[in-house]
Amino acid sequence: MLSSKKILIGVTGGIAAYKTCEIIRELKRNHADVRVVITEAGTKFVTPLTLATLSENPVLTDMFDKAASNTTIHIEFARWADVILICPATANTIARIANGFADNLLTTLALATTSPVILCPAMNKEMYQNPMYQRNAERLKQAGHIFVESEVGELACGEYGWGRLADAPHIINAVKRALLGTKELAGKKMLITAGRTEEPLDPVRFITNYSSGKMGFAVAEAAALRGAEVTLISGPNDLTPFDGINYIEIQTSDQMAAAVERVLPDQDIVVMAAAVADFKPVAYSAQKLKKKKFAASIELERTKDILKKSFVIKILTSSF
Repeated sequence: MLSSKKILIGVTGGIAAYKTCEIIRELKRNHADVRVVITEAGTKFVTPLTLATLSENPVLTDMFDKAASNTTIHIEFARWADVILICPATANTIARIANGFADNLLTTLALATTSPVILCPAMNKEMYQNPMYQRNAERLKQAGHIFVESEVGELACGEYGWGRLADAPHIINAVKRALLGTKELAGKKMLITAGRTEEPLDPVRFITNYSSGKMGFAVAEAAALRGAEVTLISGPNDLTPFDGINYIEIQTSDQMAAAVERVLPDQDIVVMAAAVADFKPVAYSAQKLKKKKFAASIELERTKDILKKSFVIKILTSSF
């Protein structure tokens, strides 16, 4: 999805730097062209060799790095990048960029670029809540820089609170928005169904199918990137919905039908990608059925035709 996109990753001196390795791997899986710049402090937490191996490109550490082709690499790299992702972004680096410092290769790049800059802050909770940090972050936001905000969680110091680096999927999503986001579907509401349903026989058994939900989730992501207001209704899955989507989790076909009926009248576009079970057990046992009590056959009945009912609802509400 990120084929031919040029992503420059800046790694600074925080313990969360090790998480950047997985982010680089995920960007490469998406066929992005990745280069890495690491600060001197960053090299104390993750080695340039590790980052070079993962990115498949030499890693630069300073303005006069021997791996560079010339002495104006801050301009060369600033113009090369479609987006600059600083992950993790320490309070120190954020302060320097916010106040116009260009005292290392990474801060110089941030000052020289005209491409989007995404910052992923990670720090101790007291540092995160410090008014000086908040002021610097707000200044950068007003200048158009994108923040993938820190999350609440366990910190390296053993404490719990704000300042933990955002999870990788949120960071990847921010990169996708910066590179692929448009306004084509702005103002449009879009409903998408995805995944399988599970029709219970008793508390531990159910009828289902092998649907992964990947198609519906991919459609929802594409719609969100084009500016639509997306509602995604899905059965059980192992996927993470794209940021900003209204996500409704269901289990059974009846639950999906009810959820669709509830939100459908306000939608402009509907994509039914769910693999709804065709049949469900007529009877449900609140207790686990013993093997000896199983009949030779299980009586089934058809599930609701959600697509047919949805079509009727849209006709009645004149939304087509």
